[in-house]
Order: sequence, then C-alpha cells, then structure tokens
Amino acid sequence: MTDWKTRTMLVHSGARRSQYGEMSEAIFLTQGFVYNSAEQAEARFIESGPDEFIYARYGNPTVRMFEERIAAIEGTEDAFATASGMAAVNGALTALLKAGDHVVAARALFGSCLYVLDVLGRFGVEVTLVDGTDLGQWRAAMRADTKAVFLESVSNPTLEVIDVRAVADIAHKVGATVIVDNVFATPTFSQAVALGADVVVYSATKHIDGSGRCLGGVVCGTKQYIRKVLEPYLKHTGAAMSPFNAWVMLKGMETLDLRVRQQASSALSIATALQGHAKLAQVIYPGLKDHPQHAIAMDQMGAGGTIVTLVLKGGQAAAFKFLNALEIVKISNNLGDAKSIITHPATTTHQRLPADQKALLGITPGLVRLSLGIEDPEDLLADLMQALDQA
Repeated sequence: MTDWKTRTMLVHSGARRSQYGEMSEAIFLTQGFVYNSAEQAEARFIESGPDEFIYARYGNPTVRMFEERIAAIEGTEDAFATASGMAAVNGALTALLKAGDHVVAARALFGSCLYVLDVLGRFGVEVTLVDGTDLGQWRAAMRADTKAVFLESVSNPTLEVIDVRAVADIAHKVGATVIVDNVFATPTFSQAVALGADVVVYSATKHIDGSGRCLGGVVCGTKQYIRKVLEPYLKHTGAAMSPFNAWVMLKGMETLDLRVRQQASSALSIATALQGHAKLAQVIYPGLKDHPQHAIAMDQMGAGGTIVTLVLKGGQAAAFKFLNALEIVKISNNLGDAKSIITHPATTTHQRLPADQKALLGITPGLVRLSLGIEDPEDLLADLMQALDQA
C-alpha cells in the first residue's frame, strides 16, 4: 500500500470486508459489540486489537475504515474521526492543553476556532495571537512554556498562506506541537506533515464529503498522540463520528482528488478572468502571481486551492446585490461542495467578531468568499459576470 498513488489510496485504503465480500464498504450501524465470553470482554477493555471494538463512541468498523484511509493519504500514523470539524479542532487543542500552558495561534482564523481559543483562555490557557504571515511575530511569541501552535495553512476567508515549514521550525525549537487546520489546502494538495506539522485537522464536511450531505471531522497525527492524548479525551466527551457519516465520507473520498483538481482549475481561471473588473476592488487567490504568498502556496500546495475571495467596491450593499443576482452559484456558508457556493463573511461566518477585529483581519463589508464547484467554469464565469453587472 505504501507504493500506491493518492487516487488509488483514496479508493482502497483501509477497506474491510465481511464474510459476504461486499464491493462497497459496509455500514456497521451498531452502538455496541458482542463478546464471546466475559473473559474476552475483560481483555478487550484492557487493550483492543485492530479489528476489535467496544462501543461506537470509542470506535466502529466503518469509522475505522475512514480513519485509516485519511491517515494513509495524509501520511500520518493514525487518525481519529469526529462528529464535526469543530469537534476535531476542539479535541486537537483541548486534549493537549491544561491550565498554565501557552499557545501561539495565527490571528486569521475561522470564527469558531477563535471561540475555542477564547474558551481555553477562560480555563487558564494563555493564548497569544500573531500575524501568521509574519515569521518575526512567531519568533517573538515563542516561550519556553509554549505547548502548541495553531494555524490555518490557508486562512478563512482572506486566503493568507502561512509558511508551515518555517513556523514548524520555530515552534519545534521550544518543543511546541504544531497543529494545522488544513481545510482550504484539502487532502489533495496537502503536504502539511512533510512541512513539519505534528497534527493535521480537517472538517470532513467540506471537500471530503464534497456534496453537502454530512458533518464530520478528523484529526491526523502520530499513533502516540492519537491514541494516548486525543482518544481518551474524545471518547469520554462524545465527539464520535457516526457510522453512516463515515460511510458517506468514504464514498466522497473516492472522487476527492478528481473533484478538487477540477475545482482548483476553475478557481484559477475565474480568478484570472475577474482580475481588473471595474466592480471589484480586489481578487484574492493564492494561485495568482500578485498574491503576497503566491510562492509559498505553490511550494506547499502546488495549486491555489478551491476558494476565491472577491472584494466589491460598493461595500455591503454592492456585495448583497451581487449575491442576490447569482443564478448558478448558491448563497450558503459551507464550502468545498460540488456546487459552487458564496457567502458574505462579515454578516455570517465572522459576524460575531468585533468591528475592529474584522478590520484587522481584512474582513470588509465588500468581501465575499466564493467556493468553486464542479460546474462548467464557463457557465460559472458567465453567472458571476452578469451578477457583477447588477452590483
């Protein structure tokens, strides 16, 4: 299996078959498991083997297939699947930290990630936020007691690209664990582990499902971290992924590489076509050469990703007219879907941030986040153009 290419692993890694020899992965919709004897139950609670399960909150055959498949393509020893992407973020951080620990995090984060850091602060974890693109700020923030660093490899929604290799080098000098939320990079373009990340987090709700069906998340890392640090926290706090959702994710992974590459291709062509449009103050896309971190994006991902951020000149009023005029592209706060999706972060995903924090992060009233789907890119561009005419 180690010699398989990514697309092959996306279809076959982690597969388990019952005595019936089913082609498609089976859904094991069960909370509990039967033991042949009291002695076997006792032994399993002491230490479970790779195909031995206790309770669905601890693990399930369908969920385990998903975990092994994502770990295989991410290049990690193990993974633990969760009920949502935010359950994965919360688990990855909270399982590792305690009162008195210090965390350094990039300031440009999804609103819910900032909330988790705020909660950790209430429980005695000291959090320092830095400009993720400024390596000097990362160096200055590190301390002997820094336990972890946390960042989005590509920030939501302003698409800042952080130099993961450089930040990991800085963090590892003080022994800190590097936790990377890699949603915008996607498993297709991810090289987070090779760049020095210790823990990689995904919202599987996004590109991994890819069709807007189920919530899910996953944390990838070493076996020691996943089983000795993360698993005890998650299995006792109830963040387990459901077997049905795991099956949906397995089906989504079969076409993940094909979908994401098409989405990234469409994103690049549309971002290029929209550059210089009279109604736009800015087109932000890491695949464009004028992006401040273009070289880093190409080094880390080899592509610009599936998201394009547009800033309309007329502020919120123009942004709303633009969104309301779209026909193919749908207004929704999800991303990574087969359908193209657009949202206005200042009034939705980042609505609760104070105005000064939005301004600091560049989340302006005219900014919209566009997630490209797998529709024909010419149709998408025509839809965007006609909507801009009405903005």
